[in-house]
Formats: sequence, C-alpha cells, structure tokens
Amino acid sequence: MEYLAFTVDLVLHVDRHLAELLANYGNWIYAILFLIVFCETGLVVTPFLPGDSLLFVAGALAAGGGMDPGVLITVLFVAAVAGDSLNYTIGNRFGGRMLQWPDSRLFNRRALERTREFYERHGGKTIIIARFMPIIRTFAPFVAGMAAMRYPRFLSFNVLGAALWVGPLVMAGYWFGNLPLIKNNLTLVIFGIILLSLLPLFVGWLRHRAASVGAG
Repeated sequence: MEYLAFTVDLVLHVDRHLAELLANYGNWIYAILFLIVFCETGLVVTPFLPGDSLLFVAGALAAGGGMDPGVLITVLFVAAVAGDSLNYTIGNRFGGRMLQWPDSRLFNRRALERTREFYERHGGKTIIIARFMPIIRTFAPFVAGMAAMRYPRFLSFNVLGAALWVGPLVMAGYWFGNLPLIKNNLTLVIFGIILLSLLPLFVGWLRHRAASVGAG
C-alpha cells in the first residue's frame, strides 16, 4: 500500500517533487529526468511513471530559470528515443517468452494485449500515436519488436514520435506553466493532463465494449 501511495503521489504531485529535486540536486536534475523518461518508455514494468505531466512541469521549471530549455528538450528527446529502442530490443529478443508471464503488479499483461490489438489496427503509426497514451506508450515499442518490425522503420517512427511528444509538451509548460492561473492550480492542471491523455484509452475501451455487445 505504501508503494501504491508513493506512486499516486509522484504522478499527481510531480510539480512538487520536481521542484524539490531541482532545489536539492541542481544540474543533476537533467540526469534524474533522463532516467525517469528512459525507464517509463524503456521498461515494460514501469508504465506508472509520469510522462506527459512530467514534461509539462519540467518546462514550467525551465521557464522559472531552473533549467536551460534547449538542454532539457535535448536530454528528454534522447531519453525517449533510447527508451523506446531498448524496449524494442527487449520485445524482439524476449517478447515470446514474456508473453507467458502472468498478469501481476510488475507486468501488466492486459495492457500488453490491448497494445497488440492497437498495433494490429494501426501498424507502425502506433509508435507515434502511443507517445500520447500512457501505458500504451510503454508497451508499443515492445510489441513492435515482438512483431519483428524492421529496426530502421521503427527508428524513424521512434524519432518522429519523440520529437512530437517532447518538444510541444515541454514548450507548453515553458510558455504557460508559470501563468498565475495555471501556476496556482498546477495540481489540477496535471490531473487534467492525465485525464486527457487517458481519454483515447477510455474511448477505445468503449468502442471495444460496444463491438462485443453488438457481436453478442
């Protein structure tokens, strides 16, 4: 329960945690952010780490003078591309065996199955679309590797998706994160970002449910 409480607090109050980390560790914040984004995109056991909200808050902190926005975007872009590449490699080499793993706290088998269905519908575009969908974002490169997508093709989708994800979200935080209305209600804004990013998953679930009812 303590682990779950910490995870929820990290996701919903990433603004508070990042501000504390920046104050305590200075330029090491770049390495910390790199590690979070790399793990969130690169390891199928860490889909719970903050993604969209993290980028927005990091941009807001950069606007306050705590970080250089150019360096920040570069670090997060490299982390996103490297994370997806690692996840692709894991899926390509070990995906078949990992499919036999049961659903657990460390391995969300149901999310993997949903991502496989999404990949079958959208193909390589999944790598780009999934950047904006929590949980699916973590499993998409794994599924692409498991499906043996050619790596040069995967890399092109990976780089484009990372650029479309990192740049706009960081700059949105940079431009708007310190406006009084947003800054004074940042926790609510983060919660809104999370809800918006989860909306495609909810719509997909509704469509799947409607199709199942119709077929029945």
